[in-house]
Amino acid sequence: MMLVRQAYPSDAPAIARIHVETWRATYAGLLPDRVLAGMREQNHRASWNNLLMGQRGGELVLVAEEDKVGVVGFVSAGRTRGPLERYDGEVYTLYVAPDFQNRGVGTRLLEGAFQRLDERELRSAMLWVLARNPSRFFYETMGGAAVATRKERLWGVVVREIAYGWPDLARALNRSSDGAKAD
Repeated sequence: MMLVRQAYPSDAPAIARIHVETWRATYAGLLPDRVLAGMREQNHRASWNNLLMGQRGGELVLVAEEDKVGVVGFVSAGRTRGPLERYDGEVYTLYVAPDFQNRGVGTRLLEGAFQRLDERELRSAMLWVLARNPSRFFYETMGGAAVATRKERLWGVVVREIAYGWPDLARALNRSSDGAKAD
């Protein structure tokens, strides 16, 4: 059984492990090898621990926890940070451990983030994803529409990103609960 819940500082090691694992699995060939090889769980653990201790106010972090396994995915979200003013909220990260992908974990995490954003009176949301990241199809399946593109220079490489948007979170949440009823 899987539970989506608020993350706690004690979750930082698992979040850091999943962060590094998914980057290495997902971004191989998309980002420089030196960047992926140089990622260290302890660095990410410190960063996530600081966030979960409340040092970056306003950002929410949820984890998906599987019985007898522990944390298998996480999502972070908050107010929109970028230039897409018509969106109140933004999903900053959503990562699921490679062995638990395609099992509904990402869906539950995204729905959880949407619910929490809606509770904070953020009525729309968006996120950025690398254009060559196969996970972008997940966001399309979840009702996200491509609303913008940009080019970013990351570690000496120019990458293209796509923004997916959900202009009405209440509708997106209703759509996902209707889909769950059909399963």
